[in-house]
Parts: sequence; C-alpha cells; structure tokens
Amino acid sequence: MCEFKIINKSDNSQIAEDILVISYTDTHELVFKDVLGMGDKLDSALILEVNTLNQKCVILQHPLIKDFLDLILNISSQTIKQTQFDEFIRKVEELKKNLK
Repeated sequence: MCEFKIINKSDNSQIAEDILVISYTDTHELVFKDVLGMGDKLDSALILEVNTLNQKCVILQHPLIKDFLDLILNISSQTIKQTQFDEFIRKVEELKKNLK
C-alpha cells in the first residue's frame, strides 16, 4: 500500500503523512485521508506532483487556485457567467496592486 506525505511547495513543509486518499470535493477543495479515514481539507490548493517512488505528493496553496479551478471548469462546461469572470479579474488586479 502506498502512503503519501503531503508537502507544501511554498515552504517545503510536511502537511500530512500516511495519506491513502487524495481527491477534490465537488466544490474543488483538496481532501486527503489516512487509513482510518481521518484527514484534512485544503480550501484552495493544487496538486503539482505525485511520486509513488518516494511516496510524496507536492501541493501548492493560494487563495486564487480555487477561483481559477472554478473559472476553468465553468469555461470548459460553457456555464461561465460574466460576473464570475469579472470577480476573478478583480481578485487578480488586487493581487497585482499588492505586488508593488
């Protein structure tokens, strides 16, 4: 059985270990569970790497990831609304302002 360590890409910290299940909820939250079904949920994270040789799953967390996943999935299913797109642009512009 392959049990993963969940590693945060930003600071290389270990978030969890002995994880058997890694999946997304219908609302695009990343869920990971151990053999007992216990685990945690990350609101806005993206899986960057899954390596079964070293039993490591690397994730990236950022508040825009969930919004981006929602946006792309709605574009793909052609259910995107102008307001959703505008809200995403507003959040990116706010992030841009904070970079200065």
